[in-house]
Amino acid sequence: MKILFAPLEGITNFVYRNTHNEMFGCIDEYYSPFITPSEDDKVNRKGLNDIIPENNPNIVIKPQVLTNSSEAFLKFTEKIMAVGYDEVNLNFGCPSQTVVKKGKGSGFLKDPDKVDSFLYDVFKEHPMKISVKTRTGFLEGSEMEQLMEIYNKYPLELLIIHPRTRSDFYNGMPDMAVFEKAFYSSKNPVCYNGNIDTKEDYERIEKSFPTLGYVMLGRGLIKNPALGREIRGGERITTEEIVAFSKKLAENYQLTLKSETFTLNKLKEVWMYMIQNYPEEKKIFKTIRKANKLCDFMGAIECLPEI
Repeated sequence: MKILFAPLEGITNFVYRNTHNEMFGCIDEYYSPFITPSEDDKVNRKGLNDIIPENNPNIVIKPQVLTNSSEAFLKFTEKIMAVGYDEVNLNFGCPSQTVVKKGKGSGFLKDPDKVDSFLYDVFKEHPMKISVKTRTGFLEGSEMEQLMEIYNKYPLELLIIHPRTRSDFYNGMPDMAVFEKAFYSSKNPVCYNGNIDTKEDYERIEKSFPTLGYVMLGRGLIKNPALGREIRGGERITTEEIVAFSKKLAENYQLTLKSETFTLNKLKEVWMYMIQNYPEEKKIFKTIRKANKLCDFMGAIECLPEI
């Protein structure tokens, strides 16, 4: 199966992606955090800078867009086609309240007819290959049946299914019964996304769906950046590697951000996940969170025991 790296806003930017690829690799495609275009043809410069090819050497990037406007989407695709992209991913999954209240991300799923109309307008123009990252509904997993009828109307490059509803956020376990029904009814290639935190989690998905061609790793891969390697049969991650990865991230962020404070904040975001490898180290985690200097932060993680 191909392994895809899910986007995580604020974390998986080009600095993180390049550092991860250099040290660990074993990822077939990296998805960028979503870019939100507007109908007045404005696109966040920071978002575009994150995906330009010169900032992403040696890795395969799939730009992700968050919108419920086909007009804004089509204008956006013109911009990324101009820099060499031929594929884009649509975000119908983000559960954030600020996104949902605008009818975007998983908030779009409240109105399947609008989703259908949007996709019809987009595919009528069809400027690029299009994939969709979706949840299984807004309130109930039973909504996925109608959504699949819509998705099956269009030649999606890939349908990435996170088997939770918006109301689930990230709570509870993914609804595998809903995913199974969607997987076998899909006319498009399907990718599974959700709660793959270990090699054993991956193997359970692989065993349950032997014809599945793709899995997407997200929070589990931030926690353990060597998860792709472990899935491919490589060595388990060590604390020494985690510390070395953090130091390399710090070096690369300092070169880009030109600020120790901004670099420290970025590392703290990453370590909200990586500290989960050390559930007993509450004192060190407290030091990490309260560190005001990069040297104090690095000193704390260098005291961590072996995983």
